[in-house]
Amino acid sequence: MSNITAAMVKELREKSGAGMMDCKAALSECGGDMEKAIDYLRKKGIATAAKRAGRATSEGTVQSYIHMGGKIGVMVEVNCETDFVAKTDDFKDFAKNIAMHVAATNPVGIVPEDVPRDVIDREREIYKAQVLEMGKPENMVEKIAEGKLNKFFKESCLMNQQYVKEPDKTVADYLNEVIAKTGEKITIKRFARFQIGAE
Repeated sequence: MSNITAAMVKELREKSGAGMMDCKAALSECGGDMEKAIDYLRKKGIATAAKRAGRATSEGTVQSYIHMGGKIGVMVEVNCETDFVAKTDDFKDFAKNIAMHVAATNPVGIVPEDVPRDVIDREREIYKAQVLEMGKPENMVEKIAEGKLNKFFKESCLMNQQYVKEPDKTVADYLNEVIAKTGEKITIKRFARFQIGAE
């Protein structure tokens, strides 16, 4: 396992669309051979998520999660390709788990592109002020602030977040696992989170 690098895992993820843990396992199983690892994932039905990216998702479910004695509530819409998959336990459990995850982590959006421009600008200005306060030279301010902004996206965007039930994977990894299991394209369309006392 020690000869499996992060770069190899990343390359296999990009080629296969499989989750990080599946890619690590496949590379480990195949002695670091990229082509064999792809075949290994395909045989297991995992390396197919990326191939389904272009398909339409017009079926799905809306699931809700109520937490803390009614103080926080979440509704999510998750879409898939067929009514058959929409009715499966795997699909419904995924939607419920995403609703619970949103209740716990309060993401700003699903992907970085969903974060409103004014929120990004405000965060960037705060980071710049923090960096200047630390006494860093002017020419480093922009770069450090950009790094902090990327960290903000990782922590604040649903797909980039560590999945609360299994922190060693991201929500995107979890989604790809369910895509591999169901054999269909699945998308998290939208969510709404309500919290008593919050605007």
